[in-house]
Amino acid sequence: MQVDGSSIADVLASTPAEVSALFSDHPDVVDALDWVQRTGLSYIPVGRSLDTLSGGEKQRLLLARHLSEPQRDRADRIILDEPTSGLHPTDVDTVNALFDDLLDEGATLVVVEHNLRVVARADHVVDIGPGAGSDGGQLIFTGTPAEISGDDDSLTGRALAAASRPHP
Repeated sequence: MQVDGSSIADVLASTPAEVSALFSDHPDVVDALDWVQRTGLSYIPVGRSLDTLSGGEKQRLLLARHLSEPQRDRADRIILDEPTSGLHPTDVDTVNALFDDLLDEGATLVVVEHNLRVVARADHVVDIGPGAGSDGGQLIFTGTPAEISGDDDSLTGRALAAASRPHP
């Protein structure tokens, strides 16, 4: 079986944009693949096995599936755990833009994230530490990114302050 001269193997090896073009007369397919692209997964072939995706990629794929549902059926609270894990900085910007769109639509986002580009854009930061596992678990800080940047007791605050300084 072929679709416009492409075999099933060809389609599975294609990017979301390429598959959208092949199935342009199927709006549901195009809409779902548009969300895959908007979540920063435009580089992943549609036939890629789920067990080869990073944790962040899996979360963004689940987010794309959720967002492809009619808006009336979407949850207005979304919780994500390290959605930018392993991303190129350009793709982090794509995810940040998606977050802005979701916020503009009235969604509430709770994002567990260590990427300072995401933390810097948050409305509110909760810093828990000071370390991981049994060395962590204490509330270090709660407030805005600007406020945490001035908190020397917060490792996140110090890193955020250093990242925002101009480089020589």
